[in-house]
Amino acid sequence: MKNEAYVALGSNMGNREDYLLKAIQKLNLHPLIDVVNFSSIYETDPIGYTDQAEFLNMVIKLNTDLSAFELLHVLQNTETLLNRKREVKWGPRTLDLDILLYNHENIVAEQLIVPHPRMHERAFVLIPLYEINQNISIPTLEESLSTIIDQLSDKEGVRIWKQKNGVDVFALLES
Repeated sequence: MKNEAYVALGSNMGNREDYLLKAIQKLNLHPLIDVVNFSSIYETDPIGYTDQAEFLNMVIKLNTDLSAFELLHVLQNTETLLNRKREVKWGPRTLDLDILLYNHENIVAEQLIVPHPRMHERAFVLIPLYEINQNISIPTLEESLSTIIDQLSDKEGVRIWKQKNGVDVFALLES
């Protein structure tokens, strides 16, 4: 598969872990998507609209033959299939799937901006991204990922919830 993408997953309503795992399973079953890596699951404090439950967040790396816009469509369909609920902007949601990076492309369109426009401000995105690829660079920024993370003020609000490691790997890709 010719394209590499990183996707952020988040949930803070209902069975948060189940929403994340089901989304990964559905994506991996798509014939043009191969989930090749995933971070640990992190519990994170809400930002912006703070009167809500804590989130579970993680990042996955996938290879795909889909264009960025086709991938966006698949992610939105996956959210819909898993009964995405979001009543308040920046508020609680059952599932949120966002393209962070797509190859090393800069895409600016009405329906999609890549790299994700606020990813460099969000520890809940950058910490799991760093976990799966410490050498990745964000095309629009000159600093290394570790330097950007060091400068974030909200990183204390990002805590390991379910560790991915060699002994206790949770079975994300089982169907």
